[in-house]
Amino acid sequence: MFDSVSTVAMKSALDALALRQRVIADNIANVQTPGFLAGRVSFEDALADAVAGGSGAVTARVDRSLEPTRTDGNNVNLDTETLSNIDTNLRYQVATRSIDGSFTSIRTALRTN
Repeated sequence: MFDSVSTVAMKSALDALALRQRVIADNIANVQTPGFLAGRVSFEDALADAVAGGSGAVTARVDRSLEPTRTDGNNVNLDTETLSNIDTNLRYQVATRSIDGSFTSIRTALRTN
């Protein structure tokens, strides 16, 4: 159960989403730092490939954004970061509820035996 593809994939997703939250916080903290390039966390395509391949284990990758910069060389867009933060938090909540549902089923099964 704990090493199933879905459980490993959910752990990978939670780890990657937590990393994305930290990168977004770093981006926002550096919104006024000249020359700072926003970070972007990508893992969704790799996760889909890993699940299709029967593993579910992936490590998220942090890349620097190639979006256009302002005159000070910074490319952090506060609107983009805010929306990405909301999306990431919602995805994290869905993932934790999914895992909680799995553990609830296990607890229920253990009580009935």
